[in-house]
Amino acid sequence: MNRQWLNQAIEKIEADYVRSADTHLILLPLACFPNIDIYLKDESTHPTGSLKHRLARSLFLYALCNGWIDQNTTTIESSSGSTAVSEAYFARLLGLKFIAVMAKTTAAEKIKQIEFYGGQCHLVENTSLIYQESAMLAAKLNGHYMDQFTYAERATDWRGNNNIATSIIEQMKKERFPEPSWVVMSPGTGGTSATIGRYLRYQNLATQLLVVDPTHSVFYDYYQSLNPALISKNASKIEGIGRPRVEPSFVPGVIDDMLKVPDAQSLAAMHWLTQQLGRKVGPSTGTNMVGVLEVAKRMQAAGQSGSIVTLICDSGERYLNTYYNCDWVNENIGLDLSYRDYLKTIS
Repeated sequence: MNRQWLNQAIEKIEADYVRSADTHLILLPLACFPNIDIYLKDESTHPTGSLKHRLARSLFLYALCNGWIDQNTTTIESSSGSTAVSEAYFARLLGLKFIAVMAKTTAAEKIKQIEFYGGQCHLVENTSLIYQESAMLAAKLNGHYMDQFTYAERATDWRGNNNIATSIIEQMKKERFPEPSWVVMSPGTGGTSATIGRYLRYQNLATQLLVVDPTHSVFYDYYQSLNPALISKNASKIEGIGRPRVEPSFVPGVIDDMLKVPDAQSLAAMHWLTQQLGRKVGPSTGTNMVGVLEVAKRMQAAGQSGSIVTLICDSGERYLNTYYNCDWVNENIGLDLSYRDYLKTIS
């Protein structure tokens, strides 16, 4: 290992962090919940446009400090797109070759972004093939498989060091209800929910963590059964979250509750939130909002007041040809008209 190159690589990543201001925490006022404040941490404003910018930074630092990457290493990742976009950015920053292994159904805008940052896209027939294909490419090219699904929960320092949980709690300090009653999060790798759940416990906070899972994902069933062998025959239709197998980075023990969210409700909430904010959000943010509104209803019915925090995971501009395309939605997911009508009553 060339220690001089390693030191320079870490310095470049740390400098990128210093240049990037923290993401905003947006208050979403809803008159129908007068005693419940809802906040959206806008992760779409990262340099690569999503929550996964944090993960990619951590994964590269983790791999560098473990001696897995040097100046000649080809880096490879299996992804649904957003992590690969962010990793392509950091690979270019370090002058490394990067290959993203993704399903052919990945949003075209994500593929373009990966290529914009100098990455290559290796497309496979379906999501279940990305793991094996990534490992095979790494062996063939003598490269390093980043493997976000294994290392996401351990690459981030959950005790602090500017992780997303620290940021949320710090930004809430001056609010009406500074200690959130709930944080709502949808899992892709499970790494972010693990970081948040661990941090809440480490800080002795009463805040509870609700994890919301899309239709074709095994995380919810695993949370109920703790059977690690669970497999789904279908890939998640909410891009970026949900997995067809139990990922090593998903830690059920730090979760207080889970909710299974129908995909059509996620899209209805995505469009509703887009109208509330005046700008497009991605489908996983819609999944988050279904969970937020469910928690708000429960709290209100119980006569409770407090705050709820969730994430804007990425921008909806990446999904203009899919989740914002009526023909695509009708063909792939469909519309939940009753839930859409319910959302019209929320203001």
